[in-house]
Amino acid sequence: MVMTLLDHWKLSTEDQAALLGLATSNRAALARYRKGEAIGSSRDQYERVGHLLGIHKNLRLLFPHNPELAYGWVTARNRAFDNLAPVEVIKAYGFAGLLMVRAYLDRACDR
Repeated sequence: MVMTLLDHWKLSTEDQAALLGLATSNRAALARYRKGEAIGSSRDQYERVGHLLGIHKNLRLLFPHNPELAYGWVTARNRAFDNLAPVEVIKAYGFAGLLMVRAYLDRACDR
């Protein structure tokens, strides 16, 4: 499910690996996940997947009638992140960046 989401977000394989906490050169793991193998065995990867799916859920709540906007949001520049795209924030700050993006969307949904 999360691999389909990353495809909808139109992320490069390097970005997909980074969001999952993998080395950006680890294409083999991404290929295994696409074939249905469970994603990782570490708590970090499970938590990352949970947060990525939470981000997706929030975007669907915020943009229920505009899937293009919901799927494009992750790669669009955002003033809330100093004009960086959320994917760039996650890549730059790792797990902390993932939490920053998730918290931003959680607050937006609570309004």
